[in-house]
Amino acid sequence: MIKLKAKQAYVKTIRVLGVVAQRIGLLGWLERRQDRRVAHWIRALFAIYDVDQMIALDVPWWTYRAIDKVDQFLASRPNASVFEFGSGASTIWLARRAGIVHSTEHDKGWYDLMQSRIATYPNIRLDCVQPDPSLSENPLYHSQKESYAGQSFESYVHAISRTGQTYDLIVIDGRARPACLQVAQSCLAQGGMIVFDNTKRARYDQAIRNSGLVAEHFGGMTPSLPYPDKTTLLRRALADGRHV
Repeated sequence: MIKLKAKQAYVKTIRVLGVVAQRIGLLGWLERRQDRRVAHWIRALFAIYDVDQMIALDVPWWTYRAIDKVDQFLASRPNASVFEFGSGASTIWLARRAGIVHSTEHDKGWYDLMQSRIATYPNIRLDCVQPDPSLSENPLYHSQKESYAGQSFESYVHAISRTGQTYDLIVIDGRARPACLQVAQSCLAQGGMIVFDNTKRARYDQAIRNSGLVAEHFGGMTPSLPYPDKTTLLRRALADGRHV
């Protein structure tokens, strides 16, 4: 509760400072220098929890180093197919760089909000898969958020399997992430990549180690966050130690 109140107070303060920064021309000055990483990050600090500003800044909510790596990966695979657990500014960013983006969202309110944002992107398919009303026997499908007590995310996790497709890029940035990683592996195309966000959280370490995938960790600055975070990119390993 204390952490939540502190977060809410921080966001409220940043919103007020953002209005001031807009009036004195600071935001415009930073936007004209977006090609400079530090300037982009400072500008993005004013966009915390503001999906429209993040879309305008053309960034997902991963670390900058991971963003650069994924950008290069997509550039090397024209018309890439993408599956995403958890929608937002990243959905638009991906749609601008991939052939098709299939995103699954668990929050109906957020799903409704995203409809107008994706309307001009015919290559986005956004589905809403809300939590199962009863608790699964498998704890992998549970969420640690108190608001989801007594519910589970088995249907949500298996949304990727129900498409019957494989994907060049799979983004795990929603609920029940260890379960999503486990299921996503069978849906990963040859040479594909998985983006697992917020891996600074210790509870994700075991899932990544157990995956058997080659993991590259990218820590550091993250758009809109005043502290460093970590995004991990995972790929299949070859017998000679390389990844594919």
